[in-house]
Amino acid sequence: MRIATWNVNSIRARAERVVDWLHRCEVDVVAIQETKCADDKFPEMPFAAAGYELAFVGYDQWNGVAIASRVGLEDVEIGFPGQPGFAKNPDDEPKVEARAIGATCGGVRVWSLYVPNGRSLTDPHYEYKLAWLTALRSAGAAWLTAEPQAQIALAGDWNIAPTDEDVWDPQLFIDKTHTSQRERAAFAAMIDTGYADVVRPHAPGPGVYTYWDYTQLRFARREGLRIDFALCSPALAARVNAAEIDRQERKGKGASDHAPVIVDLVDP
Repeated sequence: MRIATWNVNSIRARAERVVDWLHRCEVDVVAIQETKCADDKFPEMPFAAAGYELAFVGYDQWNGVAIASRVGLEDVEIGFPGQPGFAKNPDDEPKVEARAIGATCGGVRVWSLYVPNGRSLTDPHYEYKLAWLTALRSAGAAWLTAEPQAQIALAGDWNIAPTDEDVWDPQLFIDKTHTSQRERAAFAAMIDTGYADVVRPHAPGPGVYTYWDYTQLRFARREGLRIDFALCSPALAARVNAAEIDRQERKGKGASDHAPVIVDLVDP
């Protein structure tokens, strides 16, 4: 079984490209982030024609997550327990954003996660990001406590580069989001809970990234960040026999600024 995660940066702009890639790479399940469309605008037809079932959630032109599967898609869950919301203005009621969706696909509980960006260390969005990650850790820990042998993939755009090796120039990110001590501690807490970064052993750094900004020729100059991950529960991590970052998909006209991350599983 082959699962993947990909921040596509607008599914309406890249649906055909994503479906072509799914076929070419023989991906069974893909967690998709930053779909940037409301549910009634999601381009379902190309996926259905290719034999993929869909689960998605999007409220407007921001955020949005989805899962496409050709090995079954059951028990869809929008949002994880305790997922916090965000209020643009302090006096507003916080709203839960379209940042998490889970489904069982081929026996694996796949979560497509789009962790808040944080914006800056002094922005309220930063505290929201940390609260979001704390809630995710609590939910993830509870799932493993309830079922230690659970097959779970927490896949998505985490908006965190957990080590200096995951950034092309750590000095440029001092006092910035994505590399702050509190964000890295939140990511490490997920690992301490029992989830494993199953890609790094198969795609060692330095210089191995999943995201390159569109500006300043970042991709051509190999100036990227590794911020997209598949964190797997112990039982699922034991099934991983290969993983890769498909850097080729960052190339060409109309590419997302993220590359897909692929994980191969042996049969249980």
